Amino acid sequence: MKKKGIIFLLSALAILAVLIVFTVNNPGSVNPEEYEPAVYSTIFSLLPPVIAIVLALITKEVYSSLFVGIVSGALLYSNGNMELMLNTMLFNEDGGMIYKLADSWNVGILVFLVILGIMVALMNKVGGSAAFGEWAAEHIKSRVGTQIATVLLGVLIFIDDYFNCLTVGSVMRPVTDRQKISRAKLSYLIDATAAPVCIIAPVSSWAAAVTSSVPDDSGINGFAMFLKTIPYNFYALTTLLMMIIMIVMKFEYGPMKKHERNAIENGDLFTTAARPYGNADEEMKTPTGKVIDLIFPVIVLIICCIIGMVYTGGFFDGETFIDAFANADASMGLVFGSLVTLIIAFCFYMVRGVLTFKEFTECIPEGFKAMVAPILILTMAWTLSGMTGLLGAKFYVHDMVAASASGIQMFLPAIIFIVALFLAFSTGTSWGTFAILIPIVCNVFSSKDTYEMLVISISACLAGAVCGDHCSPISDTTIMASAGAHSDHVNHVSTQLPYALTAAAVSAIGYLMAGVIGYLAEGSIALVSLPITLVIMVLVLFIIKMVTSDKSEGTDDKNK
Repeated sequence: MKKKGIIFLLSALAILAVLIVFTVNNPGSVNPEEYEPAVYSTIFSLLPPVIAIVLALITKEVYSSLFVGIVSGALLYSNGNMELMLNTMLFNEDGGMIYKLADSWNVGILVFLVILGIMVALMNKVGGSAAFGEWAAEHIKSRVGTQIATVLLGVLIFIDDYFNCLTVGSVMRPVTDRQKISRAKLSYLIDATAAPVCIIAPVSSWAAAVTSSVPDDSGINGFAMFLKTIPYNFYALTTLLMMIIMIVMKFEYGPMKKHERNAIENGDLFTTAARPYGNADEEMKTPTGKVIDLIFPVIVLIICCIIGMVYTGGFFDGETFIDAFANADASMGLVFGSLVTLIIAFCFYMVRGVLTFKEFTECIPEGFKAMVAPILILTMAWTLSGMTGLLGAKFYVHDMVAASASGIQMFLPAIIFIVALFLAFSTGTSWGTFAILIPIVCNVFSSKDTYEMLVISISACLAGAVCGDHCSPISDTTIMASAGAHSDHVNHVSTQLPYALTAAAVSAIGYLMAGVIGYLAEGSIALVSLPITLVIMVLVLFIIKMVTSDKSEGTDDKNK
């Protein structure tokens, strides 16, 4: 009751504060074509996501926090006009919840989520997940080996971050549970091998998003540019290095340390009272089934999703494989791939005699129910992002960067990294951040003499966007990672944040070095900043381990 009271109080205060400030600007009757909110393209346009994120971190409750952020955004847009506020929240064509749910790309992602939920329910029903867990327990004997296997699987599934999060979670969750790895840590491993891997994979939906963000009139080959940015993507590379080092060195810090210690000592994988997927976890303990009941559908899913992606990109109409991926519709491709996989899996289980038609139909609502939480969070996150767009946040960021770019080119990569991080954190979208910042960078470094700085700066934009996406509670990838691990979403965000910020700080130093070297020297000499950045990451982790270690940790290490 006390927690609910705090949530209600904070929510009421946030709404009241916005009402008091902006009700005086009641616009009366509104012409949509001419209307512009008082805070349009100002720093206040970033207020709604900031309110939602701060409330989520303070109250540990994501639904009401997102809702308050949406209400605040609608109030800011309507200048306090209550009628316009309600219409904006629900029916605005550019940001309202109804129109976000009517968007074909968004609906495709929701359908993909539901089909994946049904697939997981099927694998649990026939005992495939439990069988794989038992097999892995025999072959992977340690917590270190289990975490390394999770990372490797995440790296291998580089096609799409949504697909990565849900597939890795479904496959590895039974294994990590047996090794007493907390759900918060599993969520981090999934999230850190989703977007950070996709952003350095040439064949992925993220490569397509970056390629399409390069302006057509810039004279730059978008895909060739993407390939050149890979060795400069310091955040993705330091995140992967950080994961491996921390797994091998067997240490945690921040809130994650409490979750992992509680899992090892008490067998409690959640630490907090929240058990968002309790029933599904119980079903996973079914002792029947074989490993093939999980492995076969997962392999088919990977193959079918790849085919679905290149199909939407025109591969079967004569496009090359790379061009087909660059032009792919990730949402449509994933729906095609997952739906075909569901049909094949049903036939496979029926032929094996491990599933009846009635049991199959029972799994359909079960899979849908398992995905209600991420669907609700995604819907609210999309709406909140729409509110931010209506307030002109992207134009505020565009003007801020463009105004200062010409005089500080040497430091621009580090600045772009920080701006992209904050923008992606506030809006919850990496791809939207690409679309806003990459054209600005292309305009700033438009001459041939500044090509190396162009590569470094676009890399900084991509890295900052992924970092902000990684940190943000309203990011769809963060939400998917929580769903894949069956972890409480706020637990995932709070435990992951210190790790992401550590990698972000080291990456910012790397971009500062790369910018100075790239500005003063010619050629790819700036690439020397990559090994220096990685060395700094290692040293920082050693220092953190020394500072955060305690006497009881030596005993814990023996159990790991």
